[in-house]
Amino acid sequence: MKEEKDRKLSEKEQKRLAVFEATCERLLQQGYKMTNLTIGIVKANVVVLLLAIPVVAIGMLLFAWKNPISLLTPTPQGSLLFIVLFTVLIVVHELIHGLTWSLFSEHHFKDIEFGFMKEFFTPYCTCMVPLSKGHYILGALMPCIVLGILPTALGILLGSHLLFWIGIVMILSAGGDIMIVMKVLAHKREVGTSEALVYDHPTQAGSVVFEK
Repeated sequence: MKEEKDRKLSEKEQKRLAVFEATCERLLQQGYKMTNLTIGIVKANVVVLLLAIPVVAIGMLLFAWKNPISLLTPTPQGSLLFIVLFTVLIVVHELIHGLTWSLFSEHHFKDIEFGFMKEFFTPYCTCMVPLSKGHYILGALMPCIVLGILPTALGILLGSHLLFWIGIVMILSAGGDIMIVMKVLAHKREVGTSEALVYDHPTQAGSVVFEK
C-alpha cells in the first residue's frame, strides 16, 4: 500500500519540502543532531481503531453512571446534526493546530500552512518552523482537548448525547496526533544535550527532533 512519503507532491508541497530540507541542513551545520519521528498514515489509522475500543467503552460507562435513565440512542435529527458538526469540526481541528502553533512561531500565522492528502482523504496542518518540545506538543494535542475531551465531559455531565458522541469521535480523530506526541515523548534525549527543537514534517505525519 502506498505510504504518504511515496505519493506525488503538489508544487506547493515541493516548495515547502525544499524549505524544510534547507532548514534541516542549517540546523545540522549549527551542530544539532536530527532524529526522524515521522509515522505512517496507515499505521496511525490502525492505532485509531485500537484506541476506539477503550475510549468508547469507558465513555459509555461514565455516561451511563452519570445518566442512568438516559440511553445513548441516536435520533434522525440528531444523526443529521452530528454529520454536519463532524464535517465542520474536522476543518476546525486543523485550524486549532495552526492557531496554537502560531502563538509560538516567529512569524505567527505566516508560519502555518494547511493541505489535504487526497490519497488518504486526510486534511492536515503543518508548522514551517521548529518549535520547543512543549509548544509543539501543546499544538498537537489542543484539538483533542478542545473538540474531544471537553465536549465528552460536558456531554456526560449534561446528559447530552450529541456533545458526548461528537467529543468521542473527535478524540478518535486526534488518534494520529496522540501517536505523534507519544513518539516525541518516548524519544530519549541524547546524552549531553540540553536543547531540543521539534520540527513538524511538511509532507508526512509526525516530526523530526533536533538536539544539541
